[in-house]
Amino acid sequence: MKEQGGDAIDPPLCISDSNRLFSLESLKAVWHGHKLDYLKAAHLGHPAPNTEVVQLADQRRCRILDHAKDKRPLILNFGSWVVQQNADIADSVVVYIEEAHPSDGWKSTDAPYQIPKHRRLEDRLQAAQLMRMEVPGCAVVVDSMENSTNAAYGAYFDRLYILQEGKVVYQGDRGPEGYRISELRDWLDQYRKSLEGGSNNLVIDV
Repeated sequence: MKEQGGDAIDPPLCISDSNRLFSLESLKAVWHGHKLDYLKAAHLGHPAPNTEVVQLADQRRCRILDHAKDKRPLILNFGSWVVQQNADIADSVVVYIEEAHPSDGWKSTDAPYQIPKHRRLEDRLQAAQLMRMEVPGCAVVVDSMENSTNAAYGAYFDRLYILQEGKVVYQGDRGPEGYRISELRDWLDQYRKSLEGGSNNLVIDV
């Protein structure tokens, strides 16, 4: 999904009737998200975990920080909502992790695709091809089957980060409620102003 027009629009929370069911699968998913958030290695102002991912374009293994260029901010998007502005001052990569609502787990009738749990890397790469159609022109990488990036960044269900010079300079809250494109754009707007003022490495509170 893309940002529409000139204003930042946060993704709407779409919850189907089946999502509201008090089920074992829903409890397991919510607990899993809280556990990953509590144990994550990524923290604002600290070194960014340089975990292994797989590039969707050529299926080559690389590291998250391989996508960082010089001192430019790198947006890690554990979601599919694209910020089209500010490409002149920042780079971005979409990181595809485990399915939050697999068709054989906590199934969502709101989901545009019905994707089962990933059993092997090939399953995850195939599912990520669907995401690439939603984010044309944006680099897409896939988490390893060890889920190392998801665990390091507490990304489940979805989340936004900005890395710069190997550090976490923006850390969004856990999604879906905390997945705020408006916050991300506020950070980038403040960063642009800081460049005009002569500073290019800072942690901005938004």
